[in-house]
Formats: sequence, structure tokens, C-alpha cells
Amino acid sequence: MAFAFEDLQVYQKALDFAVSVITVIDEFDAPRKHFKLIEQIEASSTSIASNISEGKGRYSKKEFKQYLYIARGSLYETVTRLQIFLKLRWLKEESFKGLYIEAEEINKMLSGLINSIKT
Repeated sequence: MAFAFEDLQVYQKALDFAVSVITVIDEFDAPRKHFKLIEQIEASSTSIASNISEGKGRYSKKEFKQYLYIARGSLYETVTRLQIFLKLRWLKEESFKGLYIEAEEINKMLSGLINSIKT
């Protein structure tokens, strides 16, 4: 692979998660006035992989670790929006559970990577 971040399993999982979220969101029939919420979940879900890759390209381990914290924050933000969509009944329970399981795995991977970086 050409870029160092592409070798990170957590990056690959985050990339797949973003695609899964966007695919599920595309099936929504949300009221037109709520498109901003849909844009926000697309932004937060894609931000996870984006921050992992951006952090890997930074100069120091300390900076990389900071970007991993930001990625984890974006993951939490995405899960919160998924919970809102579930409560609004825009998202089916089955879809929510699948995405939640993916999010839990990414969370564990991010936490493990964060803890492994000695700064």
C-alpha cells in the first residue's frame, strides 16, 4: 500500500463503517426538513477514517494520538446520531444493531491503538 495509514486495520474498519452508515442512511425516508441531521451523520462517520489517516501523516506520535482521540470522538458522535435515528424510527433495529457492533469493534481498536502509543 502506498500510504502508511492504509495498513492500519482500524482504518480499514472505519472506512467500511462509513460506507455501511452511508448505505443505511440512503435507505431512509426522513422528512425533508431533517436533511441537516443526515449530512451530520455522513460527516461524523467519514471523519473517523479521515482523522486516523490524517493523524498517521503527522510528524509525531503525540499528534497521531491526538487525531485518534478525535476519531474516537467522531465515532461516539456517529453512534449518538444512530441512536437518535432509531428513536425517531428512521432506522430499523436490525440495522442499528449491526452498525453498533461495528462501532464497538472500532472503539476497542482505537482505544487499544491509543494505549499502545508511547509519547
